[in-house]
Amino acid sequence: MKTIIDFTSSTDSKEWHTITDAVMGGVSKSNFEVTINNLAIFNGHVSLDNNGGFAMVKHSTSLHCKNYTTICITLKGDGKAYQFRIKENSETKHWFIAPFSTNGEWQTIEIKLSNMYAMFRGNKVDIPNFSAENINEIAFLIGNKTAEDFKLELKSIALK
Repeated sequence: MKTIIDFTSSTDSKEWHTITDAVMGGVSKSNFEVTINNLAIFNGHVSLDNNGGFAMVKHSTSLHCKNYTTICITLKGDGKAYQFRIKENSETKHWFIAPFSTNGEWQTIEIKLSNMYAMFRGNKVDIPNFSAENINEIAFLIGNKTAEDFKLELKSIALK
């Protein structure tokens, strides 16, 4: 297992960037912070006003993943559905995504890299599932087509 991020005091929340539907006129709000308890908290409110409906937090990275098959994320959600997203190249428009559900308790989500499929603006892209040797961006997104408050706590992200 190779830890990618463990949200220790050396993790800078400024390295993570929130994006909401405000980029297209929506009014959703989100926040990301790393706490003194070695957790990251992604929270806010998703609004459907002005054709909105999503919030995302992303992080640029440079991970060699050739010898790994699985992403392991230790998290505590609020019972809502989210997406984990990766890009092999930050220049591409599409993301490779894996939806996951949270249960309100601490859990470790395991996502096979080869099961992550390409999406662009909510539509599946007709290309093969993720098979690259590198990951250059990771992200978490909420967009359940409902107005809702959300809170996702993150403890660690690792490759296995």
